[in-house]
Amino acid sequence: MEFLDKKIEEYIELNTSIESDILKDLNRETWSKVLMPRMLSGHIQGRVLSLFSSIIKPKNIIEIGTYTGYSALCLAEGLESNGELHTIEINEEHAVIADKYFKKSKYSNNIIQHIGSGIEIIPKINKKFQLAFIDADKENYSNYFDLIIDKIDKNGIIIADNVLWNGKVIKENKDFETKQLDLYNKKIMKDKRVENVLLSIRDGLMICRKVT
Repeated sequence: MEFLDKKIEEYIELNTSIESDILKDLNRETWSKVLMPRMLSGHIQGRVLSLFSSIIKPKNIIEIGTYTGYSALCLAEGLESNGELHTIEINEEHAVIADKYFKKSKYSNNIIQHIGSGIEIIPKINKKFQLAFIDADKENYSNYFDLIIDKIDKNGIIIADNVLWNGKVIKENKDFETKQLDLYNKKIMKDKRVENVLLSIRDGLMICRKVT
């Protein structure tokens, strides 16, 4: 589902800060070599992630779902100089591409890759985070939230991608993934530990701030 007219999308692209050369290269390689390249965050969403990170200036970031590394590089732009970004990816082929671009970037010493299941890895990371990005298997969004919420500092931000799921979240007959995303959105609405806004950027971003 396209949420905006194509010409409006082009206008937005033209009036948004440009991505770096390394992000352009990663974008091209992902689209030319990787299955389902639409999973890439891309220019507009990447600038949104970068902007949030630059405002927060986090000491530590956790990302669940690296894919080929575009979003991690965007998030790293706001890190403190000695900060850490822990990114988790279950697909080793995707992680290899991400690692190549992490090493090319100026954040090579800041980004720590974890290969495997987020459910298993998150409890082993003994850090407090100021920013989190959830963009992995949709059926586990609620589980990921439960695993990271106590690791997030007060006023920290959790961003979840794809929460509109091509508009399927408002359909009467939902498949399993869509049901889980709908449940995640409703879960966030009910959780008194956070305040939230659902933005219709790309495929939907649920932004929540930890308030207690």
